[in-house]
Amino acid sequence: MDLRNSVAAFRGFVEAYEHYCKPLCRELAMPQMAFDILMFLSNNPECCTAKDINRQRGFKENILSVNINKLVCEGFLERLSVEGDRRKVRLVCTPKAQPIVERGRRMQDSFERMLKEGLTEEELEICRRCLAIAGQNARRIRQTEFFEEE
Repeated sequence: MDLRNSVAAFRGFVEAYEHYCKPLCRELAMPQMAFDILMFLSNNPECCTAKDINRQRGFKENILSVNINKLVCEGFLERLSVEGDRRKVRLVCTPKAQPIVERGRRMQDSFERMLKEGLTEEELEICRRCLAIAGQNARRIRQTEFFEEE
């Protein structure tokens, strides 16, 4: 696997996804990041804090915070305290967000179908296995301390 080409391909997926989302985001008058936050929380209910979103999506903390505050003020997100840990705040999509989430999921399904065009189920399964292993390796690398040689 050529890492440079893989990184470019992943970046291309993200750019294509953002391009595909543009009409819906424009119609909703919602920034891409705000839309991404709603979709992330609805698709990953176990990852429900700003820290979880930041860890998984890599958004800049200050911009993430601004978008979360805006979504809360507009009634799309609710902040709930986490029982047993007053410092933690759980973010939950409100009923007002549900029509956006439903449209977003249909859009994501359509994007996924387009992205998979021309790939057989066997090829997709190989991709899934390769990405799962590469993801495990990446997590292991992130947990390893590296020392620079002098």
